[in-house]
Amino acid sequence: MTFNSRVPDATFKTRVRNDTLGGDNPFEWRELSSSDVFANKRIVLFSLPGAFTPTCSTSHLPRYEELHEEFRDQDIDQLVCLSVNDAFVMYQWGLSQKAENVFLLPDGNAEFTRKMGMLVEKSNLGFGMRTWRYSMFVDNGEIKQMFVEDGYRDNADADPFEISDADTMLGWLKSR
Repeated sequence: MTFNSRVPDATFKTRVRNDTLGGDNPFEWRELSSSDVFANKRIVLFSLPGAFTPTCSTSHLPRYEELHEEFRDQDIDQLVCLSVNDAFVMYQWGLSQKAENVFLLPDGNAEFTRKMGMLVEKSNLGFGMRTWRYSMFVDNGEIKQMFVEDGYRDNADADPFEISDADTMLGWLKSR
């Protein structure tokens, strides 16, 4: 699938470390816009249903972490993992995963996911509203390529993980 549309405007509520605050919780809120994330950058964003979930934790995020340097060799400025989780959950998941190379972007209000048309209900799993699994290459805010898993629908019986993986995206980048 090839796309030539822009990423939607959205606001991401993030937490960033500020050592001048001191104490046990030296973090403060910082809002990032879509422009902050995507403008003047070549980004690979992959979206997954939830932090701490099995496939996301054992395969999806770890493989992007592992292949980080190969993505950099393809002139990718940043790898971004998006999930409909809040900033606190994404931070703790990043610590547990020892994520150092992938930026974990919380879409806690599902604003970006909804505007992308990727919001699905996963109440059958007790998850509520989440993102469908996909990956995309974005150049200066323009979506150049998307890999969307088959079966997009509310309360899907399966959680396919065939084409939003790091190897598929890296293979596509190398073949251009």
